[in-house]
Amino acid sequence: MSSYPNLRLRRTRASAWSRALYRETVLTPADLIWPVFVTEGQGVTEEIGSLPGVSRGSVDVIAARAKEAVALGIPCLALFPNTPGHLRDEDGSEAHNPDNLMCRAIRAIKDACGEDIGVLTDVALDPYTSHGQDGLLDEAGYVVNDATVDALVQQALNQASAGADIVAPSDMMDGRIAAIREGLEETGHANVQLMAYAAKYASAFYGPFRDAVGSGGLLKGDKKTYQMDPANAEEALREVELDLAEGADSVMVKPGLPYLDIVRRVKEMFQVPVFAYQVSGEYAMIEAAAAAGAGDRDALVLETLTAFKRAGASGVLTYHAPLAAKLLG
Repeated sequence: MSSYPNLRLRRTRASAWSRALYRETVLTPADLIWPVFVTEGQGVTEEIGSLPGVSRGSVDVIAARAKEAVALGIPCLALFPNTPGHLRDEDGSEAHNPDNLMCRAIRAIKDACGEDIGVLTDVALDPYTSHGQDGLLDEAGYVVNDATVDALVQQALNQASAGADIVAPSDMMDGRIAAIREGLEETGHANVQLMAYAAKYASAFYGPFRDAVGSGGLLKGDKKTYQMDPANAEEALREVELDLAEGADSVMVKPGLPYLDIVRRVKEMFQVPVFAYQVSGEYAMIEAAAAAGAGDRDALVLETLTAFKRAGASGVLTYHAPLAAKLLG
């Protein structure tokens, strides 16, 4: 009689059909949100040097991408505007313009696709301010909280009126979820979802994104007085608890892969929909690895996205969404 244990875990790995049968985590196109960047013009596509393979698109181009997403089974687009410099000011007032890039893109997507796709909009002032910060500044250059929240409520209501399905405050101001939720309820937008960037860290992985929205060269200082310290985990749980109590329908952890421990802890503690943002720096690293021959792009993309699902994420915002959807399809 063999002395080897009766259970051999390799048995279920021996063939492809068996690996599929025993697979614990399943990734589908329905788990993906595709972030896209909107720019001015007609028929415009602008490559983003620090995000190889990603481009800004004019409103008509973004509407076409929405149709592509529907065909690929991607359920939602996340919109980020590259506001022209002459429309940026200290207060980010263009965020409240009902005909700004974001609002025009929302309407174009809805005209093109109707209810076949969701539209998630970013609520923060950094794409609109001349200083690149997410809020309003006092005389010392400090981002003030309560006045910024008032501006964010106006911004969120502007986007909701244009047809946004999910407004997603990414600013990290205290109390903004309750204020936005109240504003939505009072103005007839009770069915507009609130996805809170609940645990958004002051990360080194955001550089290419800031290039994409045109705020990178404008930023004075950093965002450490309102975005979270990367060393903190317990604080993330406090932030999530507050946002849920204030009316968030779902929460987000950002960045993604370096913070899978936060995704897991949030899911286990609160049992709510938690999303992860595979941010621009993460995307650029995969692209750089693939370009250098250090890894297969397709395999790297699917493995990292599966890791988010395995950690407990309900879905992932990723610039690789169209590629991943094609591979999964």
